[in-house]
Amino acid sequence: MSALQRLGIVADEQKVNLPYSEAQNQTKNAFGFKWSKRDTYESDVCKSTAKQWLFKRYCDDIPACLSGWLDGGSKIILDAGCGSGYSALLFFGDHLKKHDYLGIDISDAIEIAKVRFREAGYKGDFLNASIFDLDYIADGTIDIIFAEGVLHHTDSVERSVKYLTKKLKSSGRFLFYVYAKKAPIREFTDDFIRREIAPLSDEQAWEALEPLTRLGMELGKLDINLDIPDDIPYLGIKKGIIDLQRFFYWNICKCFYRPDFSLEEMNHINFDWFRPLNCHRHTPDEICRWCSEAGLVIERMSVEDSGITVVGLKGD
Repeated sequence: MSALQRLGIVADEQKVNLPYSEAQNQTKNAFGFKWSKRDTYESDVCKSTAKQWLFKRYCDDIPACLSGWLDGGSKIILDAGCGSGYSALLFFGDHLKKHDYLGIDISDAIEIAKVRFREAGYKGDFLNASIFDLDYIADGTIDIIFAEGVLHHTDSVERSVKYLTKKLKSSGRFLFYVYAKKAPIREFTDDFIRREIAPLSDEQAWEALEPLTRLGMELGKLDINLDIPDDIPYLGIKKGIIDLQRFFYWNICKCFYRPDFSLEEMNHINFDWFRPLNCHRHTPDEICRWCSEAGLVIERMSVEDSGITVVGLKGD
């Protein structure tokens, strides 16, 4: 049986009923555009980098951890905000042959996900829907919910956590990643750029971000280290030795750089950050509180400068 069959859902009968906010609709369109540019994220280096980061954050670099979560018969995996299926394919891999996968996304990227799953030789069900419009999925029916880099692109991370947790079985797991709050200057700069490119089309916004991406490349090529003598708490700056590009990246403005990525691949990551109007950042304390209120026991929390990764277990 497929995930839809096990959940008693007739896909053709499901429609998106909830109206989207202006910010959510713009975000939906931005991701439909981004995931359509397959040549900007499907190189071997992009995929290997993303896969390594997924297993580091969720499994502490121990792949057997994921296998343990999937033990005990066929599971239903709900990929809430699946996009093109990029993260799910990298993370679950051949586990998808033994378990039933349901990908849900509000954007046109759902069609790309279907193609990419077929190309990879995996079966999966897909619904074009909002993760807030899943009342046709009975509460307490999902084994694992995976929301990699998704909840901060909804209208409310708090509401997302609490709504989706209801869909989990007792002792089911919720795996998600959300953005962390950044240094004050970077918070200001990033939101300023986001507002500046908001009136542009997605294609124009992509092009408008290329000079920033090139700046990141030039800073990276300098290969210069700064020795920050003291913490500067009111600016969120930490003492220690740091590469100039990374100092700029974490404290001034996001301009992604990796020497093994192409310009287009780096621009894809910058577009992913700057283009969506829904781009919430939170503190670990906020995430802990919302998980507790939702009935999730946090088994693992990985807190990095970039974001907060959670493996939550639903209580009885």
